[in-house]
Amino acid sequence: MTASMLAAPLHAEGGVTELVFASGSDDSGTVQRLVDAFNEANRGAIHVTWRQMGPESDAHRRQLVKELSSGKGEIDLIATDVIWTAEFAKNRWVEDLTRRFYGAYDRDSFLAPALGSASYRLRIWGVPWYTDAGLMFYRKDKLAQSGFAGPPTTWEELARVARKVMKDTGTRYGFVFQGGEYEGGAVNAAEFIWSAGGELMTGQLTVTGAVLPGVAETDSVLVGSDAAARGLDIARKLVADKVSPLAVASFREREALDAFVAGDAVFLRSWPYVYTALQQAGVTLDQFGVAPLPAASAGGRSASCLGGWNLMINARSSKSERDAAWKLIRYLTAAAQQKRQAREAGLLPVLRNLYEDPDLVKEVPMIGLGKQVLTSRLHARPISPFYSEMSARIARAFNRTLKGELTGAEAARILDKELRAIVRRNR
Repeated sequence: MTASMLAAPLHAEGGVTELVFASGSDDSGTVQRLVDAFNEANRGAIHVTWRQMGPESDAHRRQLVKELSSGKGEIDLIATDVIWTAEFAKNRWVEDLTRRFYGAYDRDSFLAPALGSASYRLRIWGVPWYTDAGLMFYRKDKLAQSGFAGPPTTWEELARVARKVMKDTGTRYGFVFQGGEYEGGAVNAAEFIWSAGGELMTGQLTVTGAVLPGVAETDSVLVGSDAAARGLDIARKLVADKVSPLAVASFREREALDAFVAGDAVFLRSWPYVYTALQQAGVTLDQFGVAPLPAASAGGRSASCLGGWNLMINARSSKSERDAAWKLIRYLTAAAQQKRQAREAGLLPVLRNLYEDPDLVKEVPMIGLGKQVLTSRLHARPISPFYSEMSARIARAFNRTLKGELTGAEAARILDKELRAIVRRNR
């Protein structure tokens, strides 16, 4: 089905169907432009109002939970973080889209990790909109000044390279990342743990069964291992050795990005959108590069956290609103709109074939690196309706470790106890 067919008007009885679409903030302006184009194509049948929910996942989720748990609310189409699927599905706040999905899509056209993030207990509750993976950005101009031809591949090498570049160039920080007490802190903690060979819980990202790609719901806690403790100690050592500033314990995406844009950091851990954001901020392609996150040891595997957002329909919206929302989903996930998001906002597409599109790969080099990370280094956070409880504990333990209040082993033991208690309490 072509993009023009997807945008063809859907005439509803009784006039125009008014739709509210809620998603996170978009500094690129791409979402509003897509909504405007959809409204123009569906003039007289559907009108979409975009509600911008703010940049941080935690606050976004709290607002959605408040509205959805109290009744219909105003939102019809919801952009949801990949970690919310189990919670929203279990509470039946969103429509089961399994029948709609298989009537309109070929599941193999989507990246398996992205589609798996929209499924829960062998049902599909959302359609992937864009995907994400943790990456390392680096100042290749500063590395070159110190005689380094490429980025480091282990955390120890990163520390060594960072110290030399800091000394040679006067750069304030070696490596900045997200260590604040919020979801981003939990993500960074998980990546350090995974890079050292540790796990948080069972239920790793897999392709299961003949129905759809998915992940097993997690119930076995594994974070108390020596490997998990080692990963947390790696993060703490970066701070203790002044490769990373103590301030990373309060950093979120914005603070880390600002330091990198200002030229105050050699390395940055962030998401693919930063590729475009850096250029918009005046950092040129000859000044920075992108690479997978480091591994814990030579020959080891780096680890990147699966991120991204899915599109879900409010189960309490009227039938005409739900049908209109489905039409908007079809539009936003079509190849033309996926390409536009990649070009204008730096977001990784969810359709497999776009990673083989030579024109798109040339225009958005992040697509090539994204393919490498998404197919070989990706990990999923625990799949659970109670993940928000777990996340808060993970972020807190990681934050205390960065501040030197806990060793990696102490943090791992505390987390093991707390996560087990959450699992027992909710069985």
